[in-house]
Amino acid sequence: MAERRCIVSGTAQAPAGLIRFVVGPEAMLVPDIAGDLPGRGLWVGASRDILALAVRRQAFARAARRPVVVPADLIDRVAALLARHGLDLLGLARRAGQAVAGFEKVREALAAGRVAALLAASDGAADGRQKLRRMAGELPLIACFSSAELSLALGRENVIHAALTPGRLTDRCLVEAARLAGFRQPPEALGAAESELV
Repeated sequence: MAERRCIVSGTAQAPAGLIRFVVGPEAMLVPDIAGDLPGRGLWVGASRDILALAVRRQAFARAARRPVVVPADLIDRVAALLARHGLDLLGLARRAGQAVAGFEKVREALAAGRVAALLAASDGAADGRQKLRRMAGELPLIACFSSAELSLALGRENVIHAALTPGRLTDRCLVEAARLAGFRQPPEALGAAESELV
């Protein structure tokens, strides 16, 4: 897909790193998380700070060249929509057999070389996450969902550790988790190196 330009920074980048908005009925600004709503897209970097700057600078009205009504809760609404979209994708991955949950199952999948990405609950213990990270090497880590969210998406109770096997759904999960990470702070226990992931 062609690159899009962020209306705040002016930089062009792949849509995967941006959030699309459209101006809907009655000039209301609508987040288009899936990127499929009709209308001219207004693109903003996938970050709470950048979106706040877009609102503060009235960048949407300038880019649309007309008055735009920006909901007062826009940033929280976008964060919630991104979380829901990401969790829906994790649920699809589970139903497609591309997700395993539980420390031992994840460790077995890592040992067998069947893991494309790790998931760690943002509220889980750091020591378990570090053990898996040592085994996982350079695999991406998704750490922007809580245990309750992962449990709901993966259909199990108390999910702290999970893994995704290679496939298109996993690729999509990584993209959505990276966008959500711009709206949620990773746990400090991950450390600087891991927090650069998702």
